[in-house]
Amino acid sequence: MDAMKDTLFIWLQHLVPQHLISRLVGKLAACRWAPVKNTFIRWFALRYQVDMSEAEQSDPLAFDCFNAFFTRALKADARPLPADERLIASPADGQLSQFGAIEHDQLLQAKGRHFSLQALLGGDAALAEQFQDGSFATIYLAPRDYHRFHMPLAGVLRETVYVPGRLFSVNKVTAEGVDRLFARNERLVCVFDTDHGPMALVLVGAMIVAGIDTVWAGQAAPARHGLLRTSYTEHSPPVMLARGAEVGRFKLGSTVIAVFGPGMARFAKDMDPDLTVRMGQPLGTV
Repeated sequence: MDAMKDTLFIWLQHLVPQHLISRLVGKLAACRWAPVKNTFIRWFALRYQVDMSEAEQSDPLAFDCFNAFFTRALKADARPLPADERLIASPADGQLSQFGAIEHDQLLQAKGRHFSLQALLGGDAALAEQFQDGSFATIYLAPRDYHRFHMPLAGVLRETVYVPGRLFSVNKVTAEGVDRLFARNERLVCVFDTDHGPMALVLVGAMIVAGIDTVWAGQAAPARHGLLRTSYTEHSPPVMLARGAEVGRFKLGSTVIAVFGPGMARFAKDMDPDLTVRMGQPLGTV
């Protein structure tokens, strides 16, 4: 019965108007009319058992709209960083769905399913070459999680690549059932130069994700154009972000894929797929 439900869930996603549904939910999430936004927030907090004790603002109904509630900031001491600068900090709260080596341009999506690094990064062969034989970590942010994402290592923003695409759900069921999921969905690729080599954070959109914001550009997705590359090499001042600094936020849940250049990352031996992680938690060393 569960397998049949999962199959139906996946096929429905192929049939429904993904972008229209997501945009309509986005309008609802931005609504500031108290009867609407309070009802939505109450239902969501109860349905997903949202823990507000770590939030700067612990009253869920004090937020102007659902988006503000969903992307809430945490207290300053809620996610301490390890003192050792060589430790790679988890970019987000969530579930470590997969991690490991990039081999022959392929990343592991789920058991028996892989996808192309070059496709993930927007089809740029030269950019993908910088990460060949590197490593990656995929973190799925569930609805109840903290939905801001942060820097695993200190770095300088080199470029972003907005890649239009589908909006499949990115939960475990869909990851196990839809080929090349993360290389098909709408996403924003953020490429950084670090003291240890190149690093990319791939911010993957999903069904009912109302938007992806960054601290340097505001809302970067959805966009009304096709694939768009934006260089920041001449930006003044440079966009320099410390390890643990906020990069941006998802307006409703999604996935972050951290990609590291060859020889950069050595993941911790106690890491396993499906491990629950918190932002700042060490994932390995450089």
